[in-house]
Amino acid sequence: MDVVLLSRLQFFLTICFHFIFVSINIGLSWLLVTIELFGWRKNGGVIYVGIANFLSRLLGITFVIGVATGIVMEFQIGMNWARFSGFAGDIFGTLLASEGLIAFFLESSFLGLYLFGRNKVPNGIHWLSILMVAIGSTVSAFWIISANSWQQTPAGFVIREGRAELTSLRDVVFNPSTIPRFFHTIDASLIVASFFVAGIASYLLLENKKIDEAMKLIKITIITGLIFSVFQLFPFGHNHAIQVALTQPEKFAVYEAVDETQSHAPLLIFGIPTTTESGIMWPIKIPGLLSLITFGDVSATIKGIKDFPPEDMPPRIIPFVSFHIMVTLGIYFIMVMLYGAVQLYRKRLWHKKIFLKLLFLSIPLPIVASELGWIAAEVGRQPWIIYKIMKTGDGASTAIPASNIASSVVLFILLYTLIGILYVYLIRREIKRWT
Repeated sequence: MDVVLLSRLQFFLTICFHFIFVSINIGLSWLLVTIELFGWRKNGGVIYVGIANFLSRLLGITFVIGVATGIVMEFQIGMNWARFSGFAGDIFGTLLASEGLIAFFLESSFLGLYLFGRNKVPNGIHWLSILMVAIGSTVSAFWIISANSWQQTPAGFVIREGRAELTSLRDVVFNPSTIPRFFHTIDASLIVASFFVAGIASYLLLENKKIDEAMKLIKITIITGLIFSVFQLFPFGHNHAIQVALTQPEKFAVYEAVDETQSHAPLLIFGIPTTTESGIMWPIKIPGLLSLITFGDVSATIKGIKDFPPEDMPPRIIPFVSFHIMVTLGIYFIMVMLYGAVQLYRKRLWHKKIFLKLLFLSIPLPIVASELGWIAAEVGRQPWIIYKIMKTGDGASTAIPASNIASSVVLFILLYTLIGILYVYLIRREIKRWT
C-alpha cells in the first residue's frame, strides 16, 4: 500500500466532510444577520424572530460538528504530512495560528452570546453578536484560504537550510490566488445556505406547515440565491479562472482540455474525457471563445498540455470532470433561482408544487458543487503540495506504517457516516420541533 496515496485519501475524506459544515455555517450566519435585522427593525418582526430562533439552532448544531471535524484535519497536517510541516511550518503555522487567535475565538465567543442571549441583552447587542459570528466565520475562512492559496501560488518567503522562511507576511497572505479564491468560496457558501434554507421552506410549504414563516424564508432565499449564483459565474468565477490561467497554466489547460498551444483557443462546451492522446471524445467547441473570455482577446494564446513536462502535469480526468460538473451545477443554480424569482414576482410560486419539490431535492447540490471545486483545485495542483516548490510525495510522513493509515481511513469513513446521519437526524428533529 502507498503511504502517500493513503495519506491523501485520509485528508481528502476529512477536508471534504469538514467543508460541508463550514459552508453551511458561513452562509447561514450571514443569512441570520439579515433575518435578525428584519426582526429587530420591521413591523411584524415577531415572525422573523421566530424564524431566526429556529435557524439559530441549526447554526449551533452545524458549528459544533464543524469544530469537531476541523480539529481532526489540523492533527493530520502534523502527523501525516510531517515533512511538509517541517519545511513550511513557519508560514503555514503563522496562518493557522492567526485563524485560531483572530477569527475562531471571535466567532465562538459571540456565538455563545447570540445563542443564549436572546431576550437577555438589548436587541441591538443581540444583532451585533450574530454579525460578529458572521464576520468571524468569514475571517476564519480567509486565513484558511490564504494558507491553501499559498500552496497554490507561493510567495513571500525564501528557502534557507532546506526550510521555507517567511520574508513578507503581506505577500504570503495576499499571494496571487488568495483574493479570487476567497470571494469564490464565500459566495459558494452563501449559495449553499440559500438552497439549504429554501429547501427547508419548500418542505414546509409542501407540508402546509408554518406557511407565513416559510413564505418569508423562500422570498429571502430565492433572491439571495439568484444574486449569489449570478455572482459566482461573474465576476467571482471568471476572475478566479483568469488567475488560474495566469499562475497555474497546466491546471488551466487540463480544466479546458487544451492540448496544443494556440491562439483563438476554442471553449469546450461538451466532451467525454478519455485516456487517449486527444483526451476528449465527441468534443463540441466554440472557436476563439476561450481566448476571448479568459484574456478579453480572441487572438490571445492559451498554452496547451503538450507543451508542459509530463512529470509536472496533474491527472487529466479528475480535474476536468470535477470542474465541468461544478460549472454545470452553477448554471443550474442560476436557472432554478431565476425561475423561482419570476414565479415569486408573478405571485404563483406557492402553487408550483413540482418546483418546490425540486428546490427541496436541490439542497445538497451546492455542497456537491463546492466539493467538486475543491477537488478540481487540489487534484489540479498535483504533483505539487507547494506549487513548483515541493512535490506531494516529498511532503508526506515516512514514520507512519501504511497499515495504520489504511485502518484510520476505514475508521474515518465509519465515523463520518455516523456523524452525517446524526447531523441529518438533528436537523430533522429541529424542523419537527419548530412545526
